[in-house]
Amino acid sequence: MRCGVYIRVSTGKQETENQLSQLKEFARLQGWVVVAVYADQLTGKNSDREQFQRMFQDASQRKFDVLLFWSLDRLSREGALETLQHLNRLTGYGIQWRSLTEQYLDSTGIFGEAVISILAVVAKQERVRLSERTLAGLERARKQGKILGRRPNAAVDASKIRELRDRGMSWGAISRETGLARATCQKACEAL
Repeated sequence: MRCGVYIRVSTGKQETENQLSQLKEFARLQGWVVVAVYADQLTGKNSDREQFQRMFQDASQRKFDVLLFWSLDRLSREGALETLQHLNRLTGYGIQWRSLTEQYLDSTGIFGEAVISILAVVAKQERVRLSERTLAGLERARKQGKILGRRPNAAVDASKIRELRDRGMSWGAISRETGLARATCQKACEAL
């Protein structure tokens, strides 16, 4: 199997070589050929990491068959749901994955489908908990007297909007001047 290796360290002061050498050795013992190495040197809290994105691009093009990483927190620290979505995305591309240090995180073995099913259930539970926390936070804010949702529409003076537009003001400038959304200004002007 063709193997992609993803490694990440949080700072430039840390070395990726320790992870890389052990991952390459593990791949060799599995009979996998390492065809790509993706290495980021920044926090895993966001998915906009350059090599992380390149890895997903290559996965979508099936440039490797299995992704090997040191541990789940080296792959991502975005939270349980987002991390599980990354694994699911790999699976959707037909890419298997394996954590070196967490042997239960392995979609390549005989229990691969079971692992994916369990992770899907965990992700669903995380979504439910997130929704519950959001609703609880909104309820607390209501009890504290906070007004939630969209603010009431301000009075729309279409003639003033038309006048500002006739003076050559951009929609963004008109929006800032009137305190109305750009689309509201445009609709009011069209209605004249």
